[in-house]
Amino acid sequence: MKITVLYYSKTGTTKEMGEKIAEGIKSVEGAEVKVFSLDEVDEAWIMESKAVIMGTPVYMADMCGAMKMWFETTGKKYKLAGKIGGAFATADYIHGGGDISVQNILKNMMVYGMLTYSGGGSYGKPVIHLGPVAIKGVHEESYETFNIYGERFAKKVLEIFG
Repeated sequence: MKITVLYYSKTGTTKEMGEKIAEGIKSVEGAEVKVFSLDEVDEAWIMESKAVIMGTPVYMADMCGAMKMWFETTGKKYKLAGKIGGAFATADYIHGGGDISVQNILKNMMVYGMLTYSGGGSYGKPVIHLGPVAIKGVHEESYETFNIYGERFAKKVLEIFG
């Protein structure tokens, strides 16, 4: 089952956290994953994917402009309806807008007809209500959470589409 992790990263942190999610996805038998930046997308892979996780750095308490532009222009061609969507963010500050960024990505996914994923509190700790957020300077402390998010996400994709 193909899953895409798509991100924008200026400093490399968002890419790094997307790769941590991919590690979790790879731990699930039957799940395949590829990680792409917005400007290096494998169109065929995304079209064949059953799920897409998108990650953004936080700018002005929201998703970055490149991600917003992707949704407004490029995203239309990928036939996202019916795919499972997930989101993550990296932020400079704990109250800098990470949750808002994740919510706005999920909102845009729903506009395209995607089914959005959140493990919420149903799987216990770590509780990931909307999507994981890593904070600058301590993002390494979030590696396990991002890995677990990827694992849980892949299991749900396989449960629904497998």
